[in-house]
Amino acid sequence: MAAVQMVSTPTVAENLAHAGVQIAHAANSGASLVLLPEYFCILGMSDRDKVAVREVPGGGPIQDFLAETAQRHHIWLVGGTVPLESDDPDHVMNTTLVFGPDGRVRARYDKIHLFAFARGSEAYDEARTITPGREVQTFDGPGGMRVGLSICYDLRFPELYRAMGAVDLIVVPSAFTHTTGAAHWEVLLRARAIENQCYALAAAQGGLHPNKRRTWGHTMLIDPWGEIKAVLPEGEGVVSGTLDPEQLASVRRNLPALAHRTIHPETVE
Repeated sequence: MAAVQMVSTPTVAENLAHAGVQIAHAANSGASLVLLPEYFCILGMSDRDKVAVREVPGGGPIQDFLAETAQRHHIWLVGGTVPLESDDPDHVMNTTLVFGPDGRVRARYDKIHLFAFARGSEAYDEARTITPGREVQTFDGPGGMRVGLSICYDLRFPELYRAMGAVDLIVVPSAFTHTTGAAHWEVLLRARAIENQCYALAAAQGGLHPNKRRTWGHTMLIDPWGEIKAVLPEGEGVVSGTLDPEQLASVRRNLPALAHRTIHPETVE
């Protein structure tokens, strides 16, 4: 499996071209599942830029690119996030679409938790242009591995990952800011992998964008013991590694924390 790191721009065609190069590199290196970062297709000069390029589910240049690329390389392609139309015409759904090797959509997840942060001159509020999703989503990927879908700010909400049930891999396409990423990115990713005893694959935006926003990068793969197996600090590139079923089974057998759970959401009033 592989995760692509990008430094996306306000131009969709330019971003798709860059993504295509990195996906091809990952596929040619043997990856059967490739993850793109959040906002891989557009990181605009303003929040409204993504609303202007929103697509109807099932068609549009961004979705066509993902479908054709997955089919051409015969891979599972987890399409970072795509701006899809919302019931509110001034908003979009920030959506992860999963395409199978046949180019067909196999899963969809709409980002549930919307990022907001303000400190000094730095301020973000995704709720101004994004409608939140409502449903937890997983899918069965290559080799039958169970994959849980999440996006960026979701990483701060462990209950989302518990609601996925037993998964072999969680994917986290992201665009963490440099400020919050430097403080929390690694520790949160490692915690999610450790507490759910699964692999975590996180694809990030990583660098200084034309809109002057600086993202943290550090695309990485983490194993179920919480060890970082591969990381790319900044700039475009690919992080890759292998999901080892033997290690998954060993961690869960030697430290059966999931089996020891006594508090479940359905038991809490």
